[in-house]
Amino acid sequence: MVSSIDSTSISQYLLSKVSHVIVLEAAKGQRRYNYLQKLLGEVHNIGTKAWLLNCDKTMEGPWAGLKDLLTDILPQVKVQAPDLIVQYDYELTRVLPALRRLISVRYPSLTDIAIEKEQIRNYPADRAFRIIHGIIDFLTAWFERCQIPNLTIICDNYDFSGGLIRIFFAELMRRRSQKLNLNLIIAVSEELSNTVTIKDVIGKFNQDYLQYVSLNLSKKNTLETSVQSLQKIADLAVELEEHLKDDLIEQEIHLPRLIQYLLNSDQPFKALKYQIKAAAIYNRKGFYEDGLASALDALEQLKRYCPQDIDKRWLIDSMLYTSYVALDKPLEAFEVMEQAMHRINNPEDLFSGCFMMAMLYIRELEEKDITKAESYLERGLQELSRCDLSPELKLFQTTFNRNGLALIRYRQGRHQEAIELCQWCYEQVNTFIKPEQHLLYRSVLLFNIAQVYDFTGNYTEAINYFSATIAIDPNYSEYYNLRGNLYFKMGQKENALSDYLKAIELSAPYPEVWANVGQCYRHLGEPQKAVDAYSNSLDLQPHQFSVLVARAQVLEILGEVKKSLADYSAALKIDSNQPFVFANRAVLHYEAGRYQDALNDLNQAIALSPETADLYQNRAIAFTALARDSEAKQDLETYLQKSISTQ
Repeated sequence: MVSSIDSTSISQYLLSKVSHVIVLEAAKGQRRYNYLQKLLGEVHNIGTKAWLLNCDKTMEGPWAGLKDLLTDILPQVKVQAPDLIVQYDYELTRVLPALRRLISVRYPSLTDIAIEKEQIRNYPADRAFRIIHGIIDFLTAWFERCQIPNLTIICDNYDFSGGLIRIFFAELMRRRSQKLNLNLIIAVSEELSNTVTIKDVIGKFNQDYLQYVSLNLSKKNTLETSVQSLQKIADLAVELEEHLKDDLIEQEIHLPRLIQYLLNSDQPFKALKYQIKAAAIYNRKGFYEDGLASALDALEQLKRYCPQDIDKRWLIDSMLYTSYVALDKPLEAFEVMEQAMHRINNPEDLFSGCFMMAMLYIRELEEKDITKAESYLERGLQELSRCDLSPELKLFQTTFNRNGLALIRYRQGRHQEAIELCQWCYEQVNTFIKPEQHLLYRSVLLFNIAQVYDFTGNYTEAINYFSATIAIDPNYSEYYNLRGNLYFKMGQKENALSDYLKAIELSAPYPEVWANVGQCYRHLGEPQKAVDAYSNSLDLQPHQFSVLVARAQVLEILGEVKKSLADYSAALKIDSNQPFVFANRAVLHYEAGRYQDALNDLNQAIALSPETADLYQNRAIAFTALARDSEAKQDLETYLQKSISTQ
């Protein structure tokens, strides 16, 4: 529950509290900033290391605020802990693109380095969340080495922050606020916009640790609107535009600022092409929420200034499709593409549109329609025949289309046909396209074959194709995780563990692989290592039912009954329709002499699974311990009846 504190005592409040988030509500502008600067000084004076960050993404991009924090501490890290920069190179260069000029990422995948015309795969949305957790681990390691006793971060313009930043600070506070003695102050406007609510801003934080402060600062409009100021902004835009030119790193850093300059100049229509470029960059990086926002902004600009520009509209629609699909919004993606297909007339665009529609029908929409999916692919081939393309490019696009058909065959259960289609595509690419070209696509074709073999239970062939895929794209961590799953199914736990650990080495942290490591250690007879791995997974994503249950079971083996009970209870809060989890917890209650608690759990288990005979036998034991012999006798009779009926 959100509570209030006095604005004059924030710094003193921070002396006695940690792991708190203070929401400071006041009118945006210089007066609020001056107050935050004063507060920053007060916090420093009480012996707390503190930062004041500007989280306004409209000027600084999706990582606004965080990138300033990292920029401030990295020079010291470089001198005192350069190993941390190496260890977290991928995450740091994602947030600070300029770092790519200074350090080389150790494990770039083909998805990272493929040239634009060969970029046929975007990252899954959870990749961005892994970056967030990697940066949290980086900051934790650094602050622990510095042995700073208390930390405070002040975020101005938090209501103008991006989705990734809100997740970052919420996860930082959840995972590490206690360990780092960290408090967070977020400044928001008194009146939020029509599209942003206070729930959007603070909803991801633990509501038990939220404090509320309201400042009565008079509003002062500092926005210049004179012709002279418009010219000044236009000059800044021209200067920045000249600076960016074709420098992709500088574009990634400064496009938001350039867009804002242009929108506030006397030539706002010039912002459109940069909004489109920004959307493309964010989608390629896997920052889909920001990609979607940029594409929607571009769409509004296009409607206002050049509504008849079909080519630009198609670019925007394509990026909207990509963002919506990645964000698991297939209906929105379908609406965009269905309308787009009525507008475009270029055969090359129609070919791409047909493929997108086919993928919606076969993969994304809840109600699949195989017939329509295949129809769109066949229409796509017809449009391709009308395209004025080189023979090599036309062949590549043909194989791309047939790879889509392979997915349809796979979904139809025609697995051998799916495999043969993928193999034909791979052979065509190998025969007619230069060996150094389209490596990413080649790896995807082999990966698709591996998936089909996995589904059919031919794990040996699946592993062979995964290994061939890895040979082409050796730094894509997901491949190792998936091949590890196959080794695990085959009982080759050591090989599985090796692949899982390799996946962890190659990627920013993600919970699935740590859970898999835990499973391996559990089956290899190393329960403490299993608990540690499960704990790593739950640290990254705490609400995982199956991982909580798995850790509870291993903790039970280790004799850590209280911790095991806590995990069973946490799992049941996530899903209370699990009779065998109630039964497992009942055993622990019984062994601790809490017979009534054991009985309560067994009652729940039987209510959920009344045909399971063993539950009645267990409840009979609980009844006996409570001296309720007649009920125990009745349950034993029920146990015998149900046991006989199932034989």
